[in-house]
Amino acid sequence: MHIRVRTACAALVVLGLAAGPLAGTAAASPATTVVREAAGPNEKALRDAIDNLPDVSDKGATAALVRVGGTGGSWHGSSGVHDLATRRAALEHGRFRAGSTTKVVTAAVVLQLAAQGKVDLDGHIQTYLPGLLSDDFDPITVRQLLTFTSGLKPGISLGPEDGEGFENRYKTLTPEEVVASSVAEGRAFDPGKRQQYGNIDYTVLGMLIEKVTNDSYENQAAKRIFKPLDMQDTSFPCGPDPRIHGPHNRGYQRLTDGRIVDATEWNMSDRWAAGDMISTTADLERLLLGLFRGKVVPLPLLKQEMLTLPKVEEGKATMSAGLQYYEKDGVVLWLKSGSRPGYRTLIATTPDLSRTLVHSINAIDAKSVAMNPVEERILRAAFGF
Repeated sequence: MHIRVRTACAALVVLGLAAGPLAGTAAASPATTVVREAAGPNEKALRDAIDNLPDVSDKGATAALVRVGGTGGSWHGSSGVHDLATRRAALEHGRFRAGSTTKVVTAAVVLQLAAQGKVDLDGHIQTYLPGLLSDDFDPITVRQLLTFTSGLKPGISLGPEDGEGFENRYKTLTPEEVVASSVAEGRAFDPGKRQQYGNIDYTVLGMLIEKVTNDSYENQAAKRIFKPLDMQDTSFPCGPDPRIHGPHNRGYQRLTDGRIVDATEWNMSDRWAAGDMISTTADLERLLLGLFRGKVVPLPLLKQEMLTLPKVEEGKATMSAGLQYYEKDGVVLWLKSGSRPGYRTLIATTPDLSRTLVHSINAIDAKSVAMNPVEERILRAAFGF
């Protein structure tokens, strides 16, 4: 069994240097390209989209942080409150749990290692991490993990995805425990047969990164992604630390009994390389721009692995290596959503970077499968749907 490399917490925070796929997506051919006119963001539509916060109705939100960019100009703004007790204004540059946008970082690190010849995307995870999976599993390639086509079943978590794990928010699960529980359940389908989005594939990829580099996943993400892109406010918790360090807005979650609870402090160790990152809208915009400009993953590899959907035998794939393909009203986007209790995040761009969007919403239904109404309004305002 692979044991994680442990490093001092100081190495995990870069200073001085959701969730599943977006609900309601419509997949089309990745060959489709939309070139937008260089018009600036519709500032009135964006401001209207985030008005009237806080809203503590069933699908409401307490705050929204939005950043829109592109060739025609940029806009950023915020609304809502820092917390429901004091009702003071939300911090526009506050940090938040970025959820499954973490997978973009994990995929990028693996692809960097592939570009350096340290990882073979067609190589089997059983070769890199012998003993991790039982003999009941067929060979699974690194690429199949990247594209959610491995056939691995979800591992255990600290509670249901709707936030009902609230009473377990200070408990800890290690990646080894999560993967072991998945293995014990057996495979869901043969590798490559279909696509099934989840966290387990990226938990295993985090282990792969540590094995290949003999370093912690967190430190590799900082050295390879955060520091080169000047993502100064992005980090991972120090192990099971449930806090968000630095300026941030409080996150809230409505439970099934109707209570709205403060979900800001929550140990996300069971998500790790699949969804444990803490960031800001400015830093995630740097990630998006750096990625699509070839500063993170070499452009040929970016196009081949992150901007191409895998072929599957059953159904239709919508996820590439770390990104999701989305098309609506003739507009093509590559995006990634992420959500943890109290926080819902999205990064999205047209293929040519003519329009980019990053937002974080303090949604009280952040783990809902359906898109939050505030998120839907922001998406429409940003891309003109």
